[in-house]
Order: sequence, then C-alpha cells, then structure tokens
Amino acid sequence: MKGLRFERIGKDRYYNVVFHMGSSYVPVSDETVDELKAQSLLPVERFLDLLIDRVGYSSYLKNQIRTELKSSGDPVTQITVLQGAIREL
Repeated sequence: MKGLRFERIGKDRYYNVVFHMGSSYVPVSDETVDELKAQSLLPVERFLDLLIDRVGYSSYLKNQIRTELKSSGDPVTQITVLQGAIREL
C-alpha cells in the first residue's frame, strides 16, 4: 500500500502502533503517539518536522518518510490525514 499511515496493532503490547511508509513500517512507542496527538493541530510543515524527528529515529527512516511522501501524491493532504488519524488512535 502506498503512502504514509498509522495502524494500531494491539493494546498492552510493547509497541501498540506502527507507522507505515509504503511497504515498510516502524513501531511507534506510546509516548511518541501521545506527543504526536498533543501536537496534531500544528501547521502541516511543523507537524511533518515533528513526525520525521520522532518516528524517523535514523537517517534511513527519515529518508524513507520523505521519499514516500514525495511519491504518494499531495504531501499537504497526506500530512493533514495523518494529523487526523493520530488523534483517533
């Protein structure tokens, strides 16, 4: 599946949420999810920076996020959708 998205994979696990980047994914800690939720009303550019900083904890992951964002259509729309999705996790 193309694009960026969050998925809740369970409850009371070490990682309850994963962040998909196309066909790859990275686990996301509850603390990171809570921080992203708290900041989900930021302007798109600032939220994207926060997302890349918190979820992309290596240069490889940061590049994966940026590459998938560029190849999957309108970046502003994708980030806006992510902002809504994170609030519902």
